[in-house]
This record gives sequence, C-alpha cells and structure tokens, in this order.
Amino acid sequence: MLAIEGVGPISASAIVTAIGNGTQFKNGRELAAWLGLVPSQHSSGGKERLGGISKRGDKRLRTLIIHGARAVIRFCEAKTDARSQWIKGLISRRNKNIATVGLANKNARIIWSLLARNEVYRPAVAM
Repeated sequence: MLAIEGVGPISASAIVTAIGNGTQFKNGRELAAWLGLVPSQHSSGGKERLGGISKRGDKRLRTLIIHGARAVIRFCEAKTDARSQWIKGLISRRNKNIATVGLANKNARIIWSLLARNEVYRPAVAM
C-alpha cells in the first residue's frame, strides 16, 4: 500500500487499523462513502444533483488521505506518468480542491482493491 502515491506509513497503518482487510465493504465506492469522500446526493425524478463531499465516517482517516492527495497534486506538474496526466486533466476541468478530493477518492478505491484482493499495487504505464 505504501507504493501508492499519497499514502505514507502513517496513513497506511491508520487505514489497516480502521478497516482491516476491507472485506466488510462490497466495493471501493462503499469504502470511499464510509470515509466521506463521495458527493452527497439530492437526486429526484432521474435528475442528478450532487453536492459537496458528505464528510461522514472517520474524520482522521479522511484528513490523512486528502492531505496525501494534496501532496501528490503539488508535485504532479513535472511528471509524465499516466496518473499525473489524469490529475492534470482533472485540474484543468475543476479547481485544485475538487481535484484533491477526487484523487483521494481514487486512492481510497485503490486501497480497498489492494486490501480486499490481497494484491500488490502496480502503477499504470504511461503511453
């Protein structure tokens, strides 16, 4: 899990302590929702209305994951890997704070995948 950009030893140990192997969550989105990293929904009649992040769940874990994502965004400008290109595209469409939460959400989903499937993180190769 330490191979994921934005996840350090403090974040990794806090995550493993809080969620264990992650099998109590059906998928990565459920973990992200439990951490409060998904937008709140006010949808009706087929019309989606998304608000800000829900801020539910463990405040300390959410803060650690968001700060890790903020550190990754700060240094992605000079990088050319696939993940940095995705981040740059996201920043061009949204502001940096929204991109930070988006990256934190992505990291939470990756973390769930690694824990639930007992796998090792393999970063995407740049094209």
